[in-house]
Amino acid sequence: MNRNTRSFFIRVLLTLSSSSSSSSFSLPQILFDSAMTFPYLEAVVGFMILMYFFETYLDLRQHAAHKLPTLPKPLVEVISQEKFEKSRAYSLDKSAFHFVHEFVTIVLDSGILYFGILPWFWNKAGDFLVYAGLNAENEILHTLAFLAGVMIWSQITDLPFSLYSTFVIEARHGFNKQTMWLFFKDMVKSIVLAVVIGPPIVSAMIVIVQKGGPYLAIYLWGFMFILSIVMMTLYPVLIAPLFNKFTPLPDGELRTKIEDLASSLKFPLKKLFVVDGSTRSSHSNAYMYGFFNNKRIVLYDTLIQQCKDDKEVVAVIAHELGHWKLNHTMYSFIAVQILTLLQFGGYTLVRNSTDLFESFGFHDVQPVLIGLIIFQHTVIPLQHLVNFALNLVSRSFEFQADAFAKNLGYSNELKAGLVKLQEENLSAMNTDPWYSAYHYSHPPLVERLAALDVTDKKEE
Repeated sequence: MNRNTRSFFIRVLLTLSSSSSSSSFSLPQILFDSAMTFPYLEAVVGFMILMYFFETYLDLRQHAAHKLPTLPKPLVEVISQEKFEKSRAYSLDKSAFHFVHEFVTIVLDSGILYFGILPWFWNKAGDFLVYAGLNAENEILHTLAFLAGVMIWSQITDLPFSLYSTFVIEARHGFNKQTMWLFFKDMVKSIVLAVVIGPPIVSAMIVIVQKGGPYLAIYLWGFMFILSIVMMTLYPVLIAPLFNKFTPLPDGELRTKIEDLASSLKFPLKKLFVVDGSTRSSHSNAYMYGFFNNKRIVLYDTLIQQCKDDKEVVAVIAHELGHWKLNHTMYSFIAVQILTLLQFGGYTLVRNSTDLFESFGFHDVQPVLIGLIIFQHTVIPLQHLVNFALNLVSRSFEFQADAFAKNLGYSNELKAGLVKLQEENLSAMNTDPWYSAYHYSHPPLVERLAALDVTDKKEE
């Protein structure tokens, strides 16, 4: 699902499912029982603005790195000057756009919180229900009306940025392959999916919170665990095909090599697909999914087109299989489950805090969804620390997967494949060390090639 317009509703669901980029720990009860009312709203908005300035500082450092006129020394003999100039121009365009987007985002987000737009929106959702002849006291109906409103608002505010990113920046640098019709078609499909899938999930969570009792955190975690399993099962089978066409990789040398590699590692490969990523973008990728003995590998058609040597594609697959063989996927899944349980444990401590709700403008009601949203904002500092730690672990996993592919005899092919992906995707060649340490889940190309070279030299 490429370049689909994001909605606030979908982001809320992802937040509740505690993805690797959104997790938190329990907070001490004493913070919420203190006789002195803590200025939660001011603290949250203040920290949001503080983090905006910090991340903008990192963005400025990275922007300066994009402006460097020469390649890093290790890439001088590897990347062509033509590709470097194209990459530099693409990175600078994206960086400039990012500054504008982030500024508008922090102004809107902090303004919505500080000026009480959130409770105003909640009240207006109730007014709409009354006007429609429905019961505004029904929390589920009230919540769904509220989410419908914020989804419309999100579509309106996100649309100009999505259009500019896709049809100006991506098109200017030769990546965008979408037509305007396909763009809006994808957007409508995303909205329909949110409308179909979202209400049952939100309704179930409200009922669980209302009836959960002392074991609420465990019930919420269990529900999200089952939901994540169901969604990971259904998404590639029912949802992804709505946006892309998946066809079996034709018989030939590439298919044979991938199947032989999977067989040698005892990887239970059931299906091998090619996805028509080129209908939307010329960016390339590969991934695998599935549970237990029902694994599938998906190659972007752009990856096959860009890598002239089949061995480079196989080397990229060897890297992905390394994640599986080294249990990186399982470790990440377990970590997400632990963080999800901790997140809901923290939520149970604050869900009935009158001071917390009143600080954000909710004086007479304490809606379940609003409580979850407010809680997520109050633990933003912990979220940033967790994100940083997860990025460290992720980069370590990438080095391990590279070494795994190298040990299978794909060292040169993997290096060539990584360079090809870097060139064809016009990824940043010069990276600021502070920026990459904070933001990157994958090591920069220079570091990955250096790590592969070190192991080669040790063997020699």
